[in-house]
Amino acid sequence: MAELAVQDGVDFAVAVWREEGDWGLSMLPLRAAEHLERLVHALRQLPAEGGSLGMVSVVDETFLLVRVQGPQVRLLLADSLVAEDCPVGREAVDTLADAGADLSAPGPWLGDLAILEDLGIGPVEMRALCEDAEAFPDELLGVLAGHLGVGSAFERALDAAG
Repeated sequence: MAELAVQDGVDFAVAVWREEGDWGLSMLPLRAAEHLERLVHALRQLPAEGGSLGMVSVVDETFLLVRVQGPQVRLLLADSLVAEDCPVGREAVDTLADAGADLSAPGPWLGDLAILEDLGIGPVEMRALCEDAEAFPDELLGVLAGHLGVGSAFERALDAAG
């Protein structure tokens, strides 16, 4: 991955949304992703038909997905223990715990493995990505972006930011 600025444990954040049948992707300012409330607010501002998705690289070791659809916010942390090393990760863990997530469950991931199921990425595939300890977050998020049809835009955005 190219050298990117890091702020409060956030390496980069991108937003993905669908408007008029076409996918869009843009980098989010790091300050928009340093706290969960800010990230959700930024995602709600997008002109999305069916909600928007935030993809955040956390401490260059894991990722956070935040999907906003109307009033509903869904979260998935690939590694909840690593994510607690930064504010947005801790807030995501706390939010999931408050919603009844089992923090002692086996596996590193925490949250909604079906977060992208309606977009063709099921829980089994999401779990495999979350449990891939060999890959970096930018690689794993690149796989997700590719599945969504915005892989090239994702790569260009990271290159431009680096």
